Amino acid sequence: MSRILIIEDDTLVGRTIATHLKKKGYELKLVETGEGGLKAYKEFQPDLTLLDVKLPDLNGLEVLRQIKQFDKNAAVVVMTAFDDMKTTVEAIKAGAFEYLVKPLNYLELDLTMDKAFQLKALEEKVSYLIEEKQKEYQIDNIIGRSPQMREVFKMIGSVANTRTNVLIQGESGTGKELVAKAIHYNSPFRDEPFIVINCSAITDTLLESELFGHVKGAFTDAVSETRGKFEIAGKGTLFLDEIGDISPNLQSKLLRVIETRDFMKVGGEKILKTEARIIAATNQNLKELVDQGKFREDLYYRLKVVEITLPPLRERREDIPDLVAYLLEKINRELKKNVRKVPPEVMEYLVAQPWRGNVRELENALTRAVILAKGDVILKEHLPFEPSTRPQAQDKFPVPKEMVPLWEVEKRYIQYVLEATRGSKTRACQILEISRPTLDKKIKDYDLKVETSE
Repeated sequence: MSRILIIEDDTLVGRTIATHLKKKGYELKLVETGEGGLKAYKEFQPDLTLLDVKLPDLNGLEVLRQIKQFDKNAAVVVMTAFDDMKTTVEAIKAGAFEYLVKPLNYLELDLTMDKAFQLKALEEKVSYLIEEKQKEYQIDNIIGRSPQMREVFKMIGSVANTRTNVLIQGESGTGKELVAKAIHYNSPFRDEPFIVINCSAITDTLLESELFGHVKGAFTDAVSETRGKFEIAGKGTLFLDEIGDISPNLQSKLLRVIETRDFMKVGGEKILKTEARIIAATNQNLKELVDQGKFREDLYYRLKVVEITLPPLRERREDIPDLVAYLLEKINRELKKNVRKVPPEVMEYLVAQPWRGNVRELENALTRAVILAKGDVILKEHLPFEPSTRPQAQDKFPVPKEMVPLWEVEKRYIQYVLEATRGSKTRACQILEISRPTLDKKIKDYDLKVETSE
């Protein structure tokens, strides 16, 4: 039953409103002064307050302001016999949900109250969802007790309260984005946006527009002006995944933004400021790319003010049992199942796997096992492993006899792996130890043929 507080100095009007609302089944409290209303609000804790503007001791708008100071989410409907623009504007500015003119139209009152309750319920639901989402990125939810992971936790704790740029390096599937979110959601700017851009999945021209925005007419399809991710991020975090794949042109522009904290939209002339923190991630060795002349050295050092290296799962096998328990809890919650038992021999089997796709591969394997399980126990036959995910030794990769560029060898080997895995991009990524967007980009760049199997 919803509680309604009525603050109305006219006894007859107050009782009339109370009689109407009692018929609707509300729990009511009626007071006739501003001071009494403030005291009653704190004690009664109403779901909605009906507040008269003209009160004998305090102005109704002052009562509204004090209620809002006490409870910023308070739903207050202001009532007055004086329909003037100034009072209306002040009431709405002070946080009134609605402004009703006496004599009250009770149909309008009922609709207003219904709308207020619906909005309050929606706000509570959204707040709950945000809190639940943020819980996913607490440090407690990055699982691991190995020495390598303890070092990662220390680094997250050290950088979370700063605005320092961070470079996260690690193989595909090790949880780079999860670490970036843990840094963001444990920072003072957790309520600001966390924006992800996969640099390898977008062409150079589109990536520049995504980052900086563009003005109308900047290029053929620019039919309207758009805001870039640097502008949208505000004081939040911009997570640049696969940073090693951006072009030299974009590297220089990104360097300028980091150094000057300003940028211009594509085709624009106005200089905009950014306060966003940059967290970059890559599964490549950026230092090697610098040595090869493929990545700017000055940008590399600007990005890696703090560097976090995530170990592959095969190097922290002692964490696998804890990860299995955590992932099963998550998977069962999402699939609304109750498959949580893992026999010792199955756990030993899981710990012994190479996990070339790291935690992501482990999660996918457990998801499949939960779906296929008949009871509440995971069996070995529920797991997706085959005797070998690599090409057989007798079917060796034919090394070119003639002298060819390195890219040609890469092209032929990727084609060879795709054929050996019968077009399974998931297995190809595990073998090549690259991410899915990187594989898709190389297939497109090299114009490779893929036998569809997934």
